[in-house]
Amino acid sequence: MKTNTQSQGTNGAGQNAAADGTPAVVLNPDQIVEQLRMLRTQMPATDPLTDQERRLAAQQARLGGSPAAVQATIDALGTADELSIAVGTQAPEAQQLMEEDGRWSKVEAELKEFLKGVSDANLTRRMRLGLIVSKAYGIAKLVARDNAKVRPHVSEIRNLRKLARRKKASTPATPQTPQTPQSPTASPETPAASPDTSAQTKQ
Repeated sequence: MKTNTQSQGTNGAGQNAAADGTPAVVLNPDQIVEQLRMLRTQMPATDPLTDQERRLAAQQARLGGSPAAVQATIDALGTADELSIAVGTQAPEAQQLMEEDGRWSKVEAELKEFLKGVSDANLTRRMRLGLIVSKAYGIAKLVARDNAKVRPHVSEIRNLRKLARRKKASTPATPQTPQTPQSPTASPETPAASPDTSAQTKQ
């Protein structure tokens, strides 16, 4: 796997530049963050949803059916005033919502692809770094046997790795809902045989 650390692995700017014949302006990570923050200030403000609100919104979004069914319903909404009055929404308003959803879906798809490129490039960097560090630590342990300068570094690395493992082990797992313990119920048993009182009575 090859990674272009300068382009962040998104490939978008490089492809466009090749088609236009003009050199691409490659931004560093700090510049990209600055531009993303500026872009956010230019986007319409929206209130973030909670997890519960997001699940509910996703369920209700599926009520309309396929895009074709949604469009057919909007067309029907505009055929009679009693329909729009009963629903509480005019057909043009519903049509505008559908068109906005289509345009913003393109934005969402582009952002997801952009994030995927950045995440893949970063994961590749971590992979390469992990291999380098693992190899360097293994060799350093061997060199430290004869090199006093390396020993303190090996000792520090060993302690840091142990500390990281302890932190990982002490991280509480996702709490599970405890099951209500059931009170033990005695299984019906045959009662112990009592003295034969009838026989005693006869005596």
